Amino acid sequence: MLDIAVTSYAVGAAAFAGLALALLTGRRARLQKRLLAWAAFLNAVWMATAAYDTADRYFGALILVLELFRDLSWSVFLLYVLVYTHGSLPRSSRRFRTSVAALFAFTATVALLLYYRQITGASLVSFGIDWPIAGYLSYAIVGLVLVEQLFRNTPQQLRRSIKYLCLGVGALFAYDFYLYSNALLFQRIDFVLWEARGFANALVVPVIGIAVARDPRWSVDITVSRRMVFHTAALLGTGLYLLAMAAGGYYVRHFGGSWGVVAQTLFFFGAGIVLLILLFSEQLRARLRVLINKNFFHYKYDYRDEWLRFIRTLASGEPTQIRERVVLAMARIVDSPGGVLWMRREGGVYEAVSHWNMAQPTLPPVAPDDPLARFLEEQEWFIDIDEFGRDPERYRGLRLPDWLLRISSAALIVPLMFHERLLGFVVLARPSTRRRYNWEDYDLLKTAGRQAASHLAQLEASQALAVARQFEAFNRCSAYVVHDLKNLIAQLSLVLSNAARHRGNPAFMEDVLHTVENSVAMMQRLLAQVRSGGIEQREGDRVDLERLLSEVAMTKAGRRPVPRVEVGHHGLAVHADRDRLVAVIGHIVQNAQDATPEDGEVVLRLFRSDDTAVIEVRDTGGGMDETFVRECLFQPFYTTKGEAGMGIGAYEAQEYVRSVGGEVEVESARGAGTVFRVRLPAADGQPSSGVERRQVNG
Repeated sequence: MLDIAVTSYAVGAAAFAGLALALLTGRRARLQKRLLAWAAFLNAVWMATAAYDTADRYFGALILVLELFRDLSWSVFLLYVLVYTHGSLPRSSRRFRTSVAALFAFTATVALLLYYRQITGASLVSFGIDWPIAGYLSYAIVGLVLVEQLFRNTPQQLRRSIKYLCLGVGALFAYDFYLYSNALLFQRIDFVLWEARGFANALVVPVIGIAVARDPRWSVDITVSRRMVFHTAALLGTGLYLLAMAAGGYYVRHFGGSWGVVAQTLFFFGAGIVLLILLFSEQLRARLRVLINKNFFHYKYDYRDEWLRFIRTLASGEPTQIRERVVLAMARIVDSPGGVLWMRREGGVYEAVSHWNMAQPTLPPVAPDDPLARFLEEQEWFIDIDEFGRDPERYRGLRLPDWLLRISSAALIVPLMFHERLLGFVVLARPSTRRRYNWEDYDLLKTAGRQAASHLAQLEASQALAVARQFEAFNRCSAYVVHDLKNLIAQLSLVLSNAARHRGNPAFMEDVLHTVENSVAMMQRLLAQVRSGGIEQREGDRVDLERLLSEVAMTKAGRRPVPRVEVGHHGLAVHADRDRLVAVIGHIVQNAQDATPEDGEVVLRLFRSDDTAVIEVRDTGGGMDETFVRECLFQPFYTTKGEAGMGIGAYEAQEYVRSVGGEVEVESARGAGTVFRVRLPAADGQPSSGVERRQVNG
């Protein structure tokens, strides 16, 4: 009999331990869930202790004390559900705390009685009542009252989830009530009832488990994915098939006589081929998924798995293949074998732009005012073509194009919405297994369609941005070219205006030839830039800065004030495009001449600072205020020269200097002139100092 009791309480302990572990799993930490887990845990500890002590044939007081705390934990849990979940008795947290305190006091009193009996051996029976047993009976009555109050005060519409909890916990206290009322009557515990108590507690666990599954307030966060169920079902089916084939093979061999072994071999070989065909059958796999979804899950889809697969499909492959991947991702949701994508083009017309596994002849475009496009945009509802054929009134008078109805494999039309506008739609082929679509299909396809539309819109935006960047590069090149041409024209115009007076001057004519030669070279470079569609970036040219500044000063000598060059370091050189650098320094010098009166001064200075070659253009003009320098000077297309200027000279100078690793600095103040300082990385092998460096005051 002791073996029965040990087994009984061990089974009960294992059942409640499993319930406690399940409740402790997951991230949700609502108090009622923790209280339920704690009650199940104490129940398991109490029963495990009872099984151990029963095996040792020792009925210790520890079991009785643990049972008291087990009853206390269940009572506190029921009280909490009454107060904070259903707003029933007691009606305030104050009364709840008072009730819990009273339960603790009662538990302590019964525990002290047990302790007193343990150390003194007294019977604690008076007036024919065994008071410790009466205490346990009182706890059973309290538990039954709490269960009754919980069920009675739960609204009718909410009893579906609470009734199994009341049945399970009520059964625990009902068994205790019967056990201890019998013990109080006969002054002893019926050991048959005691032995069966563990099994009775174990039977209660599935009932409480139903309540846990139905009510999200203390529901378990353990879920079994559809993929696991699918593969498990497939594996189980394969095992059963192999067992059946093994049995069939045995009977073939047994009754086959002399042909038995050969017949068994052929039977197994054929069975293996049939098994492979079944395992690789898409139709069978689809039917199995439908069967699992219908009978084993509340929802039709495993949304986490579907969403991860959808995003993974969209993100894989080349960016240019996003249209095909959109069709593939949408098709996989409903097990469709293929589809075609239409997208909005210029003028609002929807054209077939891509397909996956559903090649069709040239499909006509869909006009923006077509009933199909209007329905998809206004209703954002997918169209089941088979349902449309059976009951077109469900689609509010929609008329589908004849060419679409002639596509025999077409089954669904799914809109792709972006910012409440129809970006396109996908026509999906009919799945191999007949499906019935409901609100879950609608919600999932609607959400997936919006996500797919955002990817398609991003692709179109990226392509438009690439085109815009090409135009931007071409426009920037054109602006630079026009700016340089303007300077060349101004330079040649100056030569032409002086030619009449100095045509007999050989030195002037030599300067004219040199100026024209430089202008032709510059124009050829500009022409090459226009043909290539961008600014040339030549690298590796070693430019002697002293010679470059002398050339710039000579080129700008036709205007007053004539620039003057001061060299602090001889032999300074940088790696740069010489023509571009000449244009940059020439623009700075020309701006200095424009801002300086004829009796003023424009000075070009060259010196070295550490590993940097520094070119300064200093003028004594009117200067600029700090705000203009900071916010306007280097802004493209901003100019103070009116129609005579384009506003890109300073911007071009800064951009080019930065492109070769340098920097442009400006020091200016109203009425105090301006200093443009161009810092460039000095070429390797420069002397540290050829002449004493001249101190330049800003």
